[in-house]
Amino acid sequence: MSTPGHPLPGFNSPAAGFEQPYEMLAACHERVQRTLDLLDRLIAHVAQTGHDAQSRSAAADVLRYFDRAAPLHHQDEELHVFPTLLAGGDAALQAMVHRLQAEHREMETLWAALRPTLLRWCEADGSDAPDATLRAHAARFAQLYAGHIPVEETLVFPGAQAGMAAAQQTAMGEEMQARRRG
Repeated sequence: MSTPGHPLPGFNSPAAGFEQPYEMLAACHERVQRTLDLLDRLIAHVAQTGHDAQSRSAAADVLRYFDRAAPLHHQDEELHVFPTLLAGGDAALQAMVHRLQAEHREMETLWAALRPTLLRWCEADGSDAPDATLRAHAARFAQLYAGHIPVEETLVFPGAQAGMAAAQQTAMGEEMQARRRG
């Protein structure tokens, strides 16, 4: 199931630290994309060959990311990035932020629908194959992120960063790091 350059378990993180919060947010997007790719390969693997140790490990990796890291990433955006733009006077950016907030809620709903199957797939006896509903939820989940990430990286992050002083960005990074230690 693994492909050259794309191992299943474990991920190497891009080099970005909390002292650069916007770079850290972009690095999180890279991890989201790798984890979505892993989810897609996992579904294909289970459909084609069933469950094995590799699929259980991959399911655990997908769960770990979307249970822990993704919610923190969304919280970072909701607490630090979006308010700056909502307080500004750019109606187009404000509308974009409202769209992104609605997408976060839809992503949460889709994840809640995907999660039970992945939990079963982590178990030794988790042998159910992906059905049409699971495939549709996974496809929509990936589709949302595919449209969501470029908007944040090209419009939202630069707009918010431009409206933040260096001290605000430092505080943002410190709060992001503290949440993860929490």
